[in-house]
Amino acid sequence: MKNKFSWKFFVAIILIIISAIFYIINYFIFKDTRNLFFYLIIDTAFLPIDVLLVTIVIDNLLSRREKKSMLNKLNMVIGVFFSEVGTKLLSYLNNYYENIKNISDELNKINSWNKKDFIRFKSNIVKNEAMFILNPNEEENLKTFLGSKRDFLLRLLENPNLLEHETFTELLRAVFHLTEELVSRNSFENQPKSDLEHIKLDIRRAYLLLIKEWISYMQYLKTSYPYLYSLALRQNPFNKNPKIIIE
Repeated sequence: MKNKFSWKFFVAIILIIISAIFYIINYFIFKDTRNLFFYLIIDTAFLPIDVLLVTIVIDNLLSRREKKSMLNKLNMVIGVFFSEVGTKLLSYLNNYYENIKNISDELNKINSWNKKDFIRFKSNIVKNEAMFILNPNEEENLKTFLGSKRDFLLRLLENPNLLEHETFTELLRAVFHLTEELVSRNSFENQPKSDLEHIKLDIRRAYLLLIKEWISYMQYLKTSYPYLYSLALRQNPFNKNPKIIIE
């Protein structure tokens, strides 16, 4: 920080000296102090406008560009999450959702959606009164899958850049919490009703956040990366018979 300040300080001094030299040269050539001070005042008067342009307008443009670059990097991380965990996790959690056919039929038509359709579905899914059914075998399979991805989820949560993406951070927390709940149980046989309801609540939270984030990611791919979108469509977790091979 000290070196950075010194560099700026010396540049400022050099620029002031150069400016003073030009004013002195102007005086010795034209011998006109009146015009010299006139233009000095005019230049000084214009200085706040220069500051306005640099600090507000240009800085705003640079901030937008930086934010766009950051969002692109974050979407790369989100893409890795869905490749490693998200898409497969949706397939698992679909087995718990009582009315999966209702949203599966709609999400299988995602390729024909426009911007308004994406917004509408994300808005509706938040209000969805999802009902879930649990059984020991399904819970054990989910526990095994999430347990194998625990270290990966931890590394994502440790990424400070993800704090810029609040909805995805919330999703990661929900999925990691569900993982901790499941791996902390030795068995899912003879679960009391209170424990079943608690697990259902954790699954519901993770599931709805996961669908919402998956929709946002699909919209991003459709707009920015059609070739990645094509693969994501063929891996659609809401399609019971996905076909990776293009026929």
